[in-house]
Amino acid sequence: MIDEGYIKYQCNWINCQAVPFEEIQELNYWRERLYQIGLIGEYDNGIGFGNISTRSADQPTEFIISGTHTGSFPSLREQHYTKVTDFDLQRNCLTCRGPIEASSEALTHAAVYLANPKVNAVIHVHDLELWQRLMNKVPTTRRNCAYGTPEMAREMIRLCKEDNLKETEILVMSGHKEGIITFGSNLEEAGNLLMKYYQKLSSR
Repeated sequence: MIDEGYIKYQCNWINCQAVPFEEIQELNYWRERLYQIGLIGEYDNGIGFGNISTRSADQPTEFIISGTHTGSFPSLREQHYTKVTDFDLQRNCLTCRGPIEASSEALTHAAVYLANPKVNAVIHVHDLELWQRLMNKVPTTRRNCAYGTPEMAREMIRLCKEDNLKETEILVMSGHKEGIITFGSNLEEAGNLLMKYYQKLSSR
């Protein structure tokens, strides 16, 4: 079952001014590019999928992420992003500040940032064929881990410690149909890695 779009964690949302446009400009570039090829978007049932984030330059413990229910928009603006300023993986909660609540995958992004201090960008997309082809070929989460849960957050940390995730910078969420995550030291690295796998699939 595809259940993307439902926030499972406790969100303390502080509704306030949006982050400046210059802070989301590169996020927007990659988000629009991924939307155009269908890796981010909305299913026929109205449930959105895919999200993108980047670590804050001035506060490394914080990150900017696309907001919930934004999958249907071809292009986003400042009001569609929010900043996660605090999170607790064990208590399954986070705090975000901005004009919109954080994406349903925000805690998973948080776990990647926590486990990898050198990571500054995380991209989560959906593609059934790529998901099937990469399953167990790259680091893959356990099937009983649902997205947006403490279990999934712990899986991110486990894979970073036990698998070669820090080298591959891509993983498959086996318990979250179609879900794939890439990350890198910046958005260009994370985005180009994803495009490399996608283009290889498309050329078959």
